[in-house]
Amino acid sequence: MKTCATIFLLTAALTISAATSPLLINWKKLSDVEFTRKLNKEVNMYFLYPTFGPTVKALQGKEIQIKGYIIPVDENENIYVVSAQPMAMCFFCGGSGPESIMELQFKNKRQRFKTDEVRTVRGVLQLNPNDIEHLNYILKNAEVVE
Repeated sequence: MKTCATIFLLTAALTISAATSPLLINWKKLSDVEFTRKLNKEVNMYFLYPTFGPTVKALQGKEIQIKGYIIPVDENENIYVVSAQPMAMCFFCGGSGPESIMELQFKNKRQRFKTDEVRTVRGVLQLNPNDIEHLNYILKNAEVVE
């Protein structure tokens, strides 16, 4: 009887651990999105607005973990992006699309990184289809894993 109880507790602990572990994703998984160029009447400028596919929609609100290149946008304001590509090739400077970058909103506000530092980060993924003040992918409560 003691063996059955031990197995049950071990199974329950593994199930809870698996349920609380972040989903390990790669940048290819985030490419299930299409962009449409539309006029934003408030600022009278054209922007690329996303239509997220089912693979990406399934990640909404989930804790994820992803590896990429850290790009400081404004270190004084603690604004950082993680990118699938180094800065010279990222969406802002190179030929990659908006699905290859993610805004980092850190749990601990004071972070310092060097440009193109490769890091793995985790947090809760928020999809942003229309707020032009933020990126399409936002990692909330982000923290560095390695």
